[in-house]
Amino acid sequence: MSVSRLDACFQRLRANGRKALIPFVTAGDPSLEASVPVMHALVAAGADVIELGVPFSDPMADGPTIQRSSERALGRGAGLRYVLQTVAAFRQTDAQTPVVLMGYLNPVEIHGYAAFAEAAVAAGVDGILLVDLPPEEADQALEIFDAAGLALVLLASPTTSDARAERLLSLARGYLYYVSFAGVTGASERLDSDAASARLQALRARATVPVVAGFGIKDAASAAAMARQADGVVVGSALVATLADAGSVDEACARARAFLAPLRVALDG
Repeated sequence: MSVSRLDACFQRLRANGRKALIPFVTAGDPSLEASVPVMHALVAAGADVIELGVPFSDPMADGPTIQRSSERALGRGAGLRYVLQTVAAFRQTDAQTPVVLMGYLNPVEIHGYAAFAEAAVAAGVDGILLVDLPPEEADQALEIFDAAGLALVLLASPTTSDARAERLLSLARGYLYYVSFAGVTGASERLDSDAASARLQALRARATVPVVAGFGIKDAASAAAMARQADGVVVGSALVATLADAGSVDEACARARAFLAPLRVALDG
């Protein structure tokens, strides 16, 4: 069985003693034509994995920044078909960088798990993170996604019980996404890196997949702080806000590179 792009990526990072830098951007924002160039710009600036947000009308786990980006993207027509076309276009010149879709269950259920998984893998998607799919209800999705070669990335948080943590750890594929506080994306003032790190360290000690931390990471300092106990960090809202009013594709790419490069330096330092 061939090694997935996600597994190969984390194996390389581990071998080199490095931490994963995983930027999140909303597909279709700041413009439909900017998505693929911005993804390439993020890779050039040091991204190891890209989380691509699937625009959704009711993104309940997201704060105002990502909610607004989702609304703007939907207004431009960025549905699931566009998201998959974006990944396929990215794959034309990047066959290595893993892409994980982050979104909600409704668009996937409308297509059906099997049809979605087939289309996603054909486009070049490596994993899917469904914020509102609890592990207790994930058996069917997990079976179908496993068969298709699509990693179902699961979420844990500071309030995750020990019993649920055990289930998450047994089901985890690709990596486990540790939400560093109980809240919505972007609420960086609520990030307690010491408390989050203790819980994260306990999870990571028992995990068979990498554990990455997200929510509340906004700059090089917060990324470096969370990366001490994690295998990588996810940065979303701060990057989405940086890109939001870019007036052109070139400006969006320049902003993406300028934002991400200092985080790469901090993680490698």
